[in-house]
Amino acid sequence: MGNFEFNDLWVQIIKEHAGQSEKNGKLHPEILNLIHSKNWFNIYVPKVYGGLEKPLPEILRLEEQIAKADGSTGWTVTLCSGAAWFAAFLEPDLAKEIFSNPNVCLAGSGATTGTATITKNGYIINGNWKYASGALHATHFTMNCVVKNTDGSAVINDDNEELVLSFLLKKDEVTVVPNWPSIGMIASGSHSFTVNNIEVPSNRSFTINGSPKTEAPYLNYPFLQLAEATLAVNFLGMASHFIDLVKDLFYHRSGMERFTPEQKTYFETEFKKVKLELKDNSQRFYEAVDLSWENYIKHNVITNDILKQVSHYSRTLAHTARKVTDTLYPYCGLEAAKTGSELNRVWRDLHTASQHSLLTFPF
Repeated sequence: MGNFEFNDLWVQIIKEHAGQSEKNGKLHPEILNLIHSKNWFNIYVPKVYGGLEKPLPEILRLEEQIAKADGSTGWTVTLCSGAAWFAAFLEPDLAKEIFSNPNVCLAGSGATTGTATITKNGYIINGNWKYASGALHATHFTMNCVVKNTDGSAVINDDNEELVLSFLLKKDEVTVVPNWPSIGMIASGSHSFTVNNIEVPSNRSFTINGSPKTEAPYLNYPFLQLAEATLAVNFLGMASHFIDLVKDLFYHRSGMERFTPEQKTYFETEFKKVKLELKDNSQRFYEAVDLSWENYIKHNVITNDILKQVSHYSRTLAHTARKVTDTLYPYCGLEAAKTGSELNRVWRDLHTASQHSLLTFPF
């Protein structure tokens, strides 16, 4: 798979406005305009609905480059486009209505922290969900709910477990709770949202990795590995950005003259080692993903062994990205600790992203 060609102008726009995005607590309008103009929120969405319908390996390379330009932008594109991945599992008429909006943006949560009580015509939704990246500019929200009977008892599925369904609600049907006080990823605006006694028709529910309801050859790849891989490339992009900033900052920090030639050599050795480690891990990661995709497209099935490799290398890549940044950070001086510096923002973004539970452990 060839690398995605990422336009230098796009990088310039994102970098130019990333600092102000952080101050605003949401993506700058110029960055949002770029995202909408390139249709990045709909990168998985079938072409029949106006989406790009790109293959996963290409999407990952794009998301890596966006995250390298700015962590919050990469994270928001990844999470919001990930919510729109569900398009193929929606009823076609509903999907056409939703994606007819050129500024459509889906935010959501994978947590099952809500209930959907069955009614004559659909469901009554209640619940609270945390960490919906892009919540401040989302047009729709997705969430998971335990399905309840009218008497309050849980509906039991064929596996003798509580039935969980995913739902899609409009912006005016949810209440965004502004409670995203993190040290990093500030511009992702990953606020909570609540739903209180909102009745929706039956077509607002869907099941991921079920039977797609439209022609969508790219949209039944296993969602767990898709989620792991898309998050991992954000770590890779941010760590690559960090590496690019570190070397210049080390040699231009104040008090540089106090370092001996041996100390400078030590830094250069450490720098080359971690840079090579990240490169090796990213190569193994992409090889695993590309192999899984090749099997998926050719045979419409991926063996468990290959899926385990995708999970393993996604987690290893995220772990390596954290290790790289923490190894190099002490060499950057107090400039790296100033909250207004670009390097500090990258460090904070990566360490905030590292708290996502999906890739916490490197196995």
